[in-house]
Amino acid sequence: MIRPPAVAGRFYPVDPAALARSIESHTPENSAKSAAIACLVPHAGYLYSGHVAGAVYAALEIPAHCILLGPRHFPRGAAMAILSGGAWATPLGEASVDRALATGLIRAFPHLREDAVAHESEHSLEVQLPFLQRLAPGFRFAPIVLAVDRYPLIEELGRAVARVVAAQPEPVLIVASSDMNHYESDAITRAKDHRALDRLLALDPRGLYGVVRGEQISMCGYAAAVAMLVAARDLGAQHAELVRYATSGDVTGERDEVVGYAGMIFR
Repeated sequence: MIRPPAVAGRFYPVDPAALARSIESHTPENSAKSAAIACLVPHAGYLYSGHVAGAVYAALEIPAHCILLGPRHFPRGAAMAILSGGAWATPLGEASVDRALATGLIRAFPHLREDAVAHESEHSLEVQLPFLQRLAPGFRFAPIVLAVDRYPLIEELGRAVARVVAAQPEPVLIVASSDMNHYESDAITRAKDHRALDRLLALDPRGLYGVVRGEQISMCGYAAAVAMLVAARDLGAQHAELVRYATSGDVTGERDEVVGYAGMIFR
């Protein structure tokens, strides 16, 4: 099965040459690269958040295998959905699903459901693929989207991800896709986001879960970020770095209603 692109021409250029130029403009060539356990990247249109995601990807030695965790924005499909075969098409070609990695995740965490419906219109993982295709040609990935809000279930997923990654013969990068606070003023968004970022920097998944819910921070991919943090800690992460933070207001000049974007690396 080939999943066609859902947001090419809207979130990123549909023309391959223009898309390649866009990625190059967002990924500094002189960035020092190093390996990492996990990262957090935004998923808005490249115009708004491409420079934040690109700064993260440019700083990483991206391995040949990735697990992509993101939110399911639309109320269709399973609440914890994975695909274990086929490929996803983008204007840069096809990115193959890592069947062995995805099958291992399903085995380790039976709550995951094989479900194409949850993935067919979702952009949170799709917008990551051109960056990965350009910077790590031939990479393979396991895609998971989430629409759950119970901490024990999210934590269980994170622990399962860690067990699967630890068992792999080659490195695996865990990519959590999330934007930060949505549609409040720039000042309020920055204040809320930095409360969440403090928990991310502290490698504190339960604290992140609590502050997002308690402070009403509309971080769409918080479940993905929490699961990623749990996995990263189980895999030995000891350091978190905020690579770049911005809001949509930095691009548009509009400060009354913005969306926040954070790019982070966990080692």
